[in-house]
Amino acid sequence: MRLVILDDYDLASEWAAKYIRNRIVQFKPSADRFFTLGLPTGSTPYGCYQKLIEYYRHGDISFKYVKTFNMDEYVGLPRAHPESYHSYMWNNFFKHIDIDPANAHILDGNAQNLEEECQAYEQKIAEAGGIEVFVGSIGPDGHIAFNEPGSSLVSRTRVKTLAKDTIVANASFFGNDLSQGPTMALTAGVRTVMDAKGVMNPITGASQAFALLLSL
Repeated sequence: MRLVILDDYDLASEWAAKYIRNRIVQFKPSADRFFTLGLPTGSTPYGCYQKLIEYYRHGDISFKYVKTFNMDEYVGLPRAHPESYHSYMWNNFFKHIDIDPANAHILDGNAQNLEEECQAYEQKIAEAGGIEVFVGSIGPDGHIAFNEPGSSLVSRTRVKTLAKDTIVANASFFGNDLSQGPTMALTAGVRTVMDAKGVMNPITGASQAFALLLSL
């Protein structure tokens, strides 16, 4: 375990982006050897994604042979909704880099069978050889992805009912109307995240300071 404390959000974002860039470059991905990356959404990773886009545009990194697996997605929110995690990832990251859309995996919160969707997601991760680096994101109550406090440490990708604190925290994205926000989500499990070869959790904000917690 390693804790890196930095002075501000920009420095934390740059450190995280450099770490991801270096891991991908050192891995030397190819057509028959993809680098697999777990990704979060939210305000914390936004700066990291902007730096990675900058590195890509400068020719420092390519995502051609990278497969990504996002941590979570809301249940019942249309994919094209501006607050869906599909929209977040494509608008803030994927459409600005050279990743193959077929290699950018995000859970489908509108699947006919949500349990099967979760099982298939785990299977895709296994078929990809597991996750090299999972970038996490910690919520106000300490949840990772949508694994609320008390979630099993051996949990896998599954359907979760959101805690009231999480629903309230997310209300600002839905007009501050609790009735308009999602109450359920699909989420990678705690064990799904911890099975990665490396886990990096950026922690930023007035209530969280500016730090990165790494398990490598």
